[in-house]
Amino acid sequence: MTSPDRYAEERWFLVRGLPAVVRRSTLVRHVWSRSAPALAGLAVIAANSILVVKLTGKHTIDIDGRPDLSEGVVLASIVVVLPSAMLVGWLVARITTPFRRAIAGYGALGIIVLAAIFGGPSYRIWVNFVMAASSVGIILTLTATGLGSIAGWAARDTMSNLALASGMFVRALPVVLLTFLVFFNTYVWLMAAIVSRGRLWLAIGFLFAIAAAFLVSSTLERVRPILGETAAGPEDADRLAGTPFEDIADEPGVDPLSRFERANVVFVVAASQVGQVLTVALATGSIFFVLGLIVLSPPLLASWTRDSGRTDGQILGMTLPVPDPLIQTTMMLTAITFMYLAAKAVTDKEYRAQFLDPLLAELRLTLVARDRYRSTRRGH
Repeated sequence: MTSPDRYAEERWFLVRGLPAVVRRSTLVRHVWSRSAPALAGLAVIAANSILVVKLTGKHTIDIDGRPDLSEGVVLASIVVVLPSAMLVGWLVARITTPFRRAIAGYGALGIIVLAAIFGGPSYRIWVNFVMAASSVGIILTLTATGLGSIAGWAARDTMSNLALASGMFVRALPVVLLTFLVFFNTYVWLMAAIVSRGRLWLAIGFLFAIAAAFLVSSTLERVRPILGETAAGPEDADRLAGTPFEDIADEPGVDPLSRFERANVVFVVAASQVGQVLTVALATGSIFFVLGLIVLSPPLLASWTRDSGRTDGQILGMTLPVPDPLIQTTMMLTAITFMYLAAKAVTDKEYRAQFLDPLLAELRLTLVARDRYRSTRRGH
């Protein structure tokens, strides 16, 4: 088998979030070109830091009170920077040849270096270089270990199932309406104004762990049948047409799934469900955040928080003209919504039929391709 065929096969598995299937040397080979989408996204964020420094003259975002024109542009850039980074990363990921993706990666690295000089979070250039080098190193490490391919697959899967997420949001309307009562509760706002951000993150992490346990336990029950034995069916040949495995015959006696491959399969399914539920929960939290921006006024904030709430808030180290109790209340409601939806996803038959069953069918087909891939490796 030629090298391009082997590369196409292994890239096919990496795109589907199963790095445990391919050879260990494959994860290290072409690591720069495979990291190019993430590097491109990081370059967009780095370029945004240059814009912030040029507009405000500061390396930190500190906006309180009514923003002026330049600060308004900075706020707008904060809103669009993550979607822009995802779009640029997606466009780079569509580049098929390793050489061109490597060129895109080097171009992104150049922008990151320029941002360390003319932008960045610190006035000290060497600090910016250390942080940039650390970020690039983390991206390369995630790619070399295969975790980057799983993260990329989860992001693509979440984006491709936005229609299902909207349907899940409609079915979650009862809890959304109930959460409205929580949102307009004085004691919730008082707690949000008093509790520290660190304690709030601990509480959110606790709720997230419980919800994730629901999803992982149900995932194990649903995935266990396909982990035992992946027998190829007559329809698999048609479904594998157009893939690098269409001309490979199914052979019995292929090596069973290793422990790492089993863990990879379970993690992929669980990550896909978490991505779906988290998308709906974040959409719900965004609705409440915008609602708070509309209805909240200084007198109402003082009344709900008993004069304990700050009129500016901290998000990722940035000071923004958004009341901190609104940020904390939105975080709590998002976590509660996530926990409810995770429990509902375990018992919702319609959700399983529309999302989980097709996902498991696609995963079973991927494991059939894995058996064909392993049979060719054994032959050589």
